[in-house]
Amino acid sequence: MNSQYLSWIIFTPLAGALLILFIPRSLNYTIKWIATVTTLVVGLLTLKVCQLFDPTQAGFQLIEKCVWIPQFNVHYLLGIDGISLPMVVLTTLISILACVGSFGIKERQKEYYFLYLVLQTGMLGTFLALDLFLFYIFWELVLVPMYFLIGIWGGPRKEYAAIKFFLYTLAGSLFMLLGILALYFASTPHTFNLIELTHNSFAAGFQRIVFLALFLGFAIKVPIFPFHTWLPDAHVEAPTPISVILAGVLLKMGTYGFFRFSYPLFPEASRWFSPYLAVLAVVGIVYGGFVALAQTDFKKMVAYSSVSHMGFVLLGLAALNTNGFNGALLQMFNHGTITGGLFLLVGVLYDRAHSRDMLAFGGLGAVMPVYAGILIFFSLASLGLPGLSGFISEFLVLLGSYQFSLLWTVLAVVGIILAAAYLLIMIRKILLGKLNPKWSHLPEISLREILTLVPLMVLILIVGVYPRLILHYMTPTLSTLLQTMGGSAS
Repeated sequence: MNSQYLSWIIFTPLAGALLILFIPRSLNYTIKWIATVTTLVVGLLTLKVCQLFDPTQAGFQLIEKCVWIPQFNVHYLLGIDGISLPMVVLTTLISILACVGSFGIKERQKEYYFLYLVLQTGMLGTFLALDLFLFYIFWELVLVPMYFLIGIWGGPRKEYAAIKFFLYTLAGSLFMLLGILALYFASTPHTFNLIELTHNSFAAGFQRIVFLALFLGFAIKVPIFPFHTWLPDAHVEAPTPISVILAGVLLKMGTYGFFRFSYPLFPEASRWFSPYLAVLAVVGIVYGGFVALAQTDFKKMVAYSSVSHMGFVLLGLAALNTNGFNGALLQMFNHGTITGGLFLLVGVLYDRAHSRDMLAFGGLGAVMPVYAGILIFFSLASLGLPGLSGFISEFLVLLGSYQFSLLWTVLAVVGIILAAAYLLIMIRKILLGKLNPKWSHLPEISLREILTLVPLMVLILIVGVYPRLILHYMTPTLSTLLQTMGGSAS
């Protein structure tokens, strides 16, 4: 069936951004609601796509294709499958909630919401593009608004964090561009079309070289140790809604790149590099856990926890089996909902106390009981409590990695123990103990802030109890990918 739903999903935010340009700067209320309604429309379009999507089919659906630059065989090519659908759903959900969370932004709101909607267009286009030229344009489009959103509306060291983010990501993107060009010239006929490229058989040496080129671009975005150093600075300095977008969506673009491009195009190189990816994954899990444990800054602790939890995605990718792949993709989705919620909660506390130092708090559970309950819920989800979504994805990854290597599985479990440690210590420092009189009159979490968190809580609980809700969309596509790579079924 030929439709334009995917194009509408991508470009509706851009249309909203252009509309905001014509709204007078003084009409801040109107600008906020144009942005919010735009994200809600994208959400409705995404629900329609979910309705049209056939989860029993492994291939691309709702394909849109037209010639764009015929001289170079470049096409405007979009499609969605069991890998990209969860990421599109996650992006639209996080975008809606972070947009509502942005109502606290007071300065230069017109520019903020314009850049915010352009950012959403870039993220959605990245997950839906099937032409590598088009994919690269959307990938780079994300970089520009994110740079300004951190650099203008961020914290005291915002310029440093924004420039560091920009340089790291740009450097990785340049290596990725070289890999894309190599693929173009090595294919017969020359093409950027992913579907046609998968029909080409590339030499083993070529696969490894181009795999590494793409790896640098994807690894920096994830970020994989040791390419992670831009992440804590960007998270700490970014305004809260942008931290939510960064953790909830942008990090997933890197691991999505492995699923979408590296693995189907370079199956032999993927198998060859698999042990090395597992090593980097385990190092990231353990390192991120220990560094998070050492933090006193609430936001920085959550940032380093992302390094650790995204390591489970890489470990599932390295396992090259059904459980590992299912766990990795589900962990990408679950991490977005859980860590996005934690960053929203950091923002709630910072807006009131203007401090993120966990040592400065204590006893807030008595002053802000609703906030305390929600924070405990998200913390338990993050540490992998059975019945919540964080457990099932990490459990699947560990099942897959156990088939791959007992040693790496045992070391990865250390990361789960560390997560329990730093999250429970955080709860003790902030919510329990003796109340600091300075915070005795902090206002409770507001209704608007609760509304940004409740949808995530509901989703975390539903996926934790009934993971098939998402897995049945993913599994056929991932099983087909695994078969083409010569991996092992579970």
